[in-house]
Amino acid sequence: MKIQEYADRDMLAIDVANELAGDLEAALLHHDTVAFAVPGGTTPGSIFDSLCAADLAWDRVRVLPTDERCVPADHERSNERLIRERLLTSRASIAEYVPLYVPGADPEAALPEIESLIAPVLPLAVLVLGMGEDMHTASLFPGMEGLAAALGGHAPTLAVARTETQPEPRITLTAPVLDGALSKHLIIYGTGKREALEHSLSLPPEEAPIAAVLSGITVHWAE
Repeated sequence: MKIQEYADRDMLAIDVANELAGDLEAALLHHDTVAFAVPGGTTPGSIFDSLCAADLAWDRVRVLPTDERCVPADHERSNERLIRERLLTSRASIAEYVPLYVPGADPEAALPEIESLIAPVLPLAVLVLGMGEDMHTASLFPGMEGLAAALGGHAPTLAVARTETQPEPRITLTAPVLDGALSKHLIIYGTGKREALEHSLSLPPEEAPIAAVLSGITVHWAE
């Protein structure tokens, strides 16, 4: 794990966008298509605003969320909505989006269909993650049912996350898929998350899921 500190969030956004563009460009030199997994939420928006203008062969990039809330794509809590509005625009508008949610379907019943969409684009070339102060990442939450299976080396590609702290179920990439990315980046802001990350280093992944994906990752932090 390597930690890069930035003077402010604006500088982080610009520098991380440039670094991600470089990672994608390098991956495209060796593969016809590459998979780029990103979080939703508010954290990556400013990074996407810069990255979307990068001069890349975006038509060869497959963009997918690290996890998705089971809500319609136009819902305010949809990760797909943020990714489409902030990343899949400008030059990046020609990238192909690979969804993690099938509208109207029971999450567990939809997993085989979603996995069939994701399998052709794996392994992930470039991964961006966020982290909560509870040390969850993607939708791998401490204490959630099925967490151990989603963290294990033989985990399936996807898992359904149902927790009392979230208003809807979620579908998430599992730890082996996330950890298997060729280039991994974690974006965190603020003292609280920095302290949580440092605390996670002394905990097992069952208590701090972020710990399952920290090997070889670059952490980008600003206050």
